[in-house]
Amino acid sequence: MIAKVIKFVKPIVKTFSLASFKSYFLRFNFSRIIYQLFLIFFGSIVLFFIILIKSKTAAEFHSTHLILFYTFFVTTFELSRIVGAMLYKRATSKIIPINNKNTFYEPLVTFVIPCKNEEKSIAKTISKCFEADYPKEKLEVIVINDGTINILRKLKRIYGNRLVVVDWKINRGKRHGMAEGFKRAKGEIVVQLDSDSYIEPKTFRNLIEPFQNPEIGAVCAHADPENADENLLTKMQAAYYFMSFRILKAAESTFMSVFCCSGCSSAYRKSVILPILDKWLNEMFLGLPVTWGDDRALTNWVLRRDYKTIYSDNVQAYTIVPTTFKQFLKQQIRWKKGWFVNSIFASRFIYKKQPFVSFTYFFPLIFVTLITPFMAIRALIYNPIVKGGIPFFYIMGVFLISCVIVLYYRYVARDNKYWPYIFVWSVINMIILSFILFYALATIQNRKWGTR
Repeated sequence: MIAKVIKFVKPIVKTFSLASFKSYFLRFNFSRIIYQLFLIFFGSIVLFFIILIKSKTAAEFHSTHLILFYTFFVTTFELSRIVGAMLYKRATSKIIPINNKNTFYEPLVTFVIPCKNEEKSIAKTISKCFEADYPKEKLEVIVINDGTINILRKLKRIYGNRLVVVDWKINRGKRHGMAEGFKRAKGEIVVQLDSDSYIEPKTFRNLIEPFQNPEIGAVCAHADPENADENLLTKMQAAYYFMSFRILKAAESTFMSVFCCSGCSSAYRKSVILPILDKWLNEMFLGLPVTWGDDRALTNWVLRRDYKTIYSDNVQAYTIVPTTFKQFLKQQIRWKKGWFVNSIFASRFIYKKQPFVSFTYFFPLIFVTLITPFMAIRALIYNPIVKGGIPFFYIMGVFLISCVIVLYYRYVARDNKYWPYIFVWSVINMIILSFILFYALATIQNRKWGTR
């Protein structure tokens, strides 16, 4: 069924693709800014129709105003993130120094890789670190072996003292592994990698260069799934990853406040992290240690210390995503728990540190995330059962928002072939992922990692 939908939608989107609009504008010598204004204008028109369509889901008059407010708020918020992403390049260029052709910014860099039972991918992850386009004498790799991985002994013989392997006989968890790496690191910049992730060597310098600006505390790389073509699920995640990084994180980076520097590939200024390392390591929620959302929590501490956190689309990273729906759901539940707990932690300081970002982005995001499952239940379950009928207008509203995302997706990445799967993601998010938050909150005291 999903394949048929994609087959039907793809030629329509291509027909009305940004390429035709863009070529039209270019013939009349319109600038990129004018083209972006066109996207905003088009988005405003779509906003009007989304509100009109989704408000039709109100079955009775007294609830119409509530539906209208929710629809207007959510749709405006989603479109504002695209507008924020449009401004990303200009905003970032103002804070990232341009290197002098005769000199290079080359501080000592330490990779920290916590791992457990990752023999299939750890060798590639480590080798890519040493292949980085960077002086070899200024690279250090620390692997925290939180379990038994025999291949590390072989790799140690290959790379010698440049590879530090810390063996733990008793499992302590990822957060403790990351902390151990920070403590042992000799580098001024610490790059955190998941054991199944790596940074494309040719783009590595772009991860380090922003730290020339002393105000920057953390930089998040752009990550895509390496196993994207394995099946429908991985292709859908490839589309989501691109949207999550190039649209959502780019919008946050416009205000120098990326709220989650991804754990699979991000860099931190060590001098920023060491003073708060123990506080981050020993975070508690409802009387128990927090065992998920390590990357989001660490980013929160960087922001709390008044440092900027940014995303760079000039740094290409790759990671392995879940290949089965069971693994995928476990990952999503873990992410929801991490998001919820760390949003509570961040809400205690972010309104003081960055009031504009707080009230135009951070708190609205919390509101949208928490209210959407209830609205989905009403539109998809309550109304069809109690009032009868199919929630056509609600579904069409979701589809229209996806269309706007796809238009911008196509604009910034003409060669990315996964854009049709944004529609698949929207369907899965609407009927399944919206409701996962309920389960995540109901099991919030279960602090198991939830391995893939």
